[in-house]
Amino acid sequence: MRIATWNVNSITARLPRLLAWLESTGTDVLCVQETKCTEEQFPAEQLRELGYESAVNATGRWNGVALISRIGLTDIVKGLPGGPEYEGVTEPRAIAATCGPVRLWSVYVPNGREVGHDHYAYKLRWLEALREAVADDAAGARPFAVLGDYNVAPADEDVWDLSRFEGATHVTPAERAALAALRGEGLSDVVPRPLKYDRPYTYWDYRELGFPKNKGMRIDLVYGNGPFEGAVKDSYVDREERKGKGASDHAPVVVDIEVPL
Repeated sequence: MRIATWNVNSITARLPRLLAWLESTGTDVLCVQETKCTEEQFPAEQLRELGYESAVNATGRWNGVALISRIGLTDIVKGLPGGPEYEGVTEPRAIAATCGPVRLWSVYVPNGREVGHDHYAYKLRWLEALREAVADDAAGARPFAVLGDYNVAPADEDVWDLSRFEGATHVTPAERAALAALRGEGLSDVVPRPLKYDRPYTYWDYRELGFPKNKGMRIDLVYGNGPFEGAVKDSYVDREERKGKGASDHAPVVVDIEVPL
């Protein structure tokens, strides 16, 4: 079974690449972030023609998440239970479903903007709500994983130059402590370092030749419980999909697990 996560940075802009990627990789379930569309605008019909169902939590603008599956979608939960609002709005940043034998969350953690900003405090509250929301599934016997754009680099080696992030979000002790608390519920980072290259980044800014110069960050993560981690047979960052015209600024992260379908 092949499961992936991908911040597409607008599913409308990325649709031709997304459809081709699904077809060429044989991915069974894709967790999507930053759809930048409403649920009505989501390309469910084009995906259905490839044999995929969709579950979507999106209102347009800059957020939006989805689960795309060819092995079923049941027990769908839209939104983060107990999640905080930002400026009076509940943003569409989480969606969960059961896909065949596994339970999955697709999450798009708030960026945080600047340390001390209201959005940074919101980010920390959101991560705490995520920890509480997934605790039961994380402790369960069924394979379970939370995949997505966490907007946090878990360790110093997960950014290309730590000195460039001094005093900035994504690397602060509070953000990393929130990830550690999430892992403390029985989850592990199932995409190990190093992979097939020294620095398996998942995001590169469009500016300043970020990708050609490998000025990246590893912020797209797959956190799985014990049964999920024990089923992992391979994992990789598909750097090829970050190349070329019309690419997202994130690359897909792929995990292959061996479970009975």
